[in-house]
Amino acid sequence: MQKGTLVVLSGPSGSGKGTLVNEYVHSFDDVFVSISATTRDMREGERHGINYYYMTVEEFLKKRDENGFLEHAEFCGNYYGTPRDNAEKALNEGKDVILEIDVQGAFLVKENYPEAVLVFTMPPSFDILRERLVGRGTESMEVVEKRLERAKDEIKRAPEYDYLIINDTIEKAVKDLRAIFDSEKCEIKNNLDFIKEF
Repeated sequence: MQKGTLVVLSGPSGSGKGTLVNEYVHSFDDVFVSISATTRDMREGERHGINYYYMTVEEFLKKRDENGFLEHAEFCGNYYGTPRDNAEKALNEGKDVILEIDVQGAFLVKENYPEAVLVFTMPPSFDILRERLVGRGTESMEVVEKRLERAKDEIKRAPEYDYLIINDTIEKAVKDLRAIFDSEKCEIKNNLDFIKEF
């Protein structure tokens, strides 16, 4: 059985990462979406093992010290991380794994799991990115402008990724992501065991 592919999906706020992941999961059942762990309090309506794995600070730090995360960070006094065991279990079962995380986290995953495939997603133009963020209607223009400035910094790192998905229509973006998974399965480096056994 061929091992699954770990794809790390990043992109600026408004690039449609979450929508792409949700649509992909609904289209294909051979994929595992990694759930992050956090030490922050559970919010109303959230569930352990669905939204996050909720941990105490002590539990989180113990797991971190045992190299139990593919990446981790501290944000606003809370810890967040991607559990290594769940992702590796799914990969070893032949399932593809998607991690939707920021640019900084993506490169930490690559350090800890060099086989990871980095995929950057962005809209067709900066104007469309602005329209999407403004169109949400959930944030002030000041916050939108800050997100756009951050997006510029994130996009500068896109050339360091393995693939780019231009998220113009969700249907095309899902097809592109599937093509990336399929392409990786045909890479020689991912078929050396088969060749050797043959």
